[in-house]
Amino acid sequence: MPRGRPRAFDTTAALDAALAVFWSKGYEGTTMADLSAAMNLKPGSIYAAFGSKEGLYQQVLDRYTSTVFTYTGEALARPTVRGVIEAWLRGAVDAATKEGTPAGCLLVHGALVSGDGSECARQETAKRRAAGETLLRRRFEQAREDGSLPEDVEPYDLAKYISVLAQGIAVEAASGTPQDELDAMIQVALKRLPWE
Repeated sequence: MPRGRPRAFDTTAALDAALAVFWSKGYEGTTMADLSAAMNLKPGSIYAAFGSKEGLYQQVLDRYTSTVFTYTGEALARPTVRGVIEAWLRGAVDAATKEGTPAGCLLVHGALVSGDGSECARQETAKRRAAGETLLRRRFEQAREDGSLPEDVEPYDLAKYISVLAQGIAVEAASGTPQDELDAMIQVALKRLPWE
């Protein structure tokens, strides 16, 4: 049985081009014409390679979390709760203000601009944000077990708090707040953690 023609494009480069479009315009604001122009592919080729706009978006989210969102692993490896929090928030600032990429965070921007017509995309974006929050919660649970986080600090609440701060950083960055001001916000948050 004959096989189909091999792809004549670089999948990684195509995903990176689509990522930039989704990141700057959101899921709903991105048209197939936008994707076709950015990826230098005909819509039929996009559908053949990725199945649908939603299928492409899911792969873009995979690409985003494996490239831009990598600061989370470094943060979670820090030996202290304070170190985890600082590295997570500084990573959020760096990712949201990196030169050559849209300002803000794709996972936050996707939540803000996805309407009813893109329920699957909204759910996928929310699932990725929740996964990051779960990683934080587990790290804080470990810290509570080893005694480096007081018993009266609930890991779920702390993870939610840090996640909300990181999302706020992304919104501020997308609104044009410069990196030095975002760094100053982190300093305020770290000045005295509630249990210290």
